[in-house]
Amino acid sequence: MRIPIKYTIIKTLAATFLLASASCRPSAPYRHAEGVIWNTVYHMTFDGDESLADSIRPVLERVGRSLSVFDPESLVSRLNASDSCKADSMLKDIYSLSARIHRQSGGMFDPTLSPLITAWGFGKGHKPTADTLRIDSLLALTGMGHTYIKDDVIHKDNRSISFNFSAIAKGYGCDAAAEMLKRNGVENFLVEIGGEIRCSGVNSKGRKWNISIDRPLKDLHGTRHASQEVITVSGCGVATSGNYRNFHNGTDGHSFGHTIDPFTGRPAKTDILSATVVAPTAAEADAYATACMAMGAGKAKEMLNRLDLPALLILEDFSTWASPEFKNLTEK
Repeated sequence: MRIPIKYTIIKTLAATFLLASASCRPSAPYRHAEGVIWNTVYHMTFDGDESLADSIRPVLERVGRSLSVFDPESLVSRLNASDSCKADSMLKDIYSLSARIHRQSGGMFDPTLSPLITAWGFGKGHKPTADTLRIDSLLALTGMGHTYIKDDVIHKDNRSISFNFSAIAKGYGCDAAAEMLKRNGVENFLVEIGGEIRCSGVNSKGRKWNISIDRPLKDLHGTRHASQEVITVSGCGVATSGNYRNFHNGTDGHSFGHTIDPFTGRPAKTDILSATVVAPTAAEADAYATACMAMGAGKAKEMLNRLDLPALLILEDFSTWASPEFKNLTEK
């Protein structure tokens, strides 16, 4: 069961976590867990007396059973095959969150773009299309505004509308794992799935978590990576979206990224190379970062400032813009 990052209005969080140094060490031992889920890798670091190995994977698999479009028996697959479906708590949460961020972003975050994502070659086994008539016809089958939830049942105005929550699912998986850790009495942890992060408390050195944000650098061999910034955070989610790792080369020799403009149905013409957002949850950070990529720097800055979100934008000329809230998180 996979929720690959390259199928949606994609996000690539190029962030890795670093452990800071300090003299104070918490009494409980720090444990590490890692594995593969949804065709990507997860890492967890947390303090506790138990490994929780029997709890970590089941909670992630439950997310997949609810949200994976690659599982024909998942709830979202059943919703896509019908005009309505009763949601479990996870599908209800992620639908409601998506609807809120859809409104806050002026419609630029939209999880109903699945047919367009596939048409542009970012679905499994599909090649890009430049067929204008086809794109326009598929665009008519999208739109979060053509769906609604009532009494825990998600309804679609058109049965052909199809959801793909891949742009938010890894972040939501981080949050689900975080809640499981909290239920087991764990206060200090960092959960990372495919680059998306949720953290709480302190690391094994007794300090907040340090997270390095990737800076893509182009050379003769393609794109390589170095650290752009290191932020110190706790009690939040961190996610990065970018087009520089997931793109296709068009027949005209120009490349286009995986981020789809929900108003044109075509790859977004964005001046942002990557967007990193810090939010209360990883799912929120995931969705806001995706929206930034779709709307471009001008509108992204307006949204981020309006919502007081810590964020870093790396622009196409490799210059950067950081919100005031983000600057407060950087190492001095």
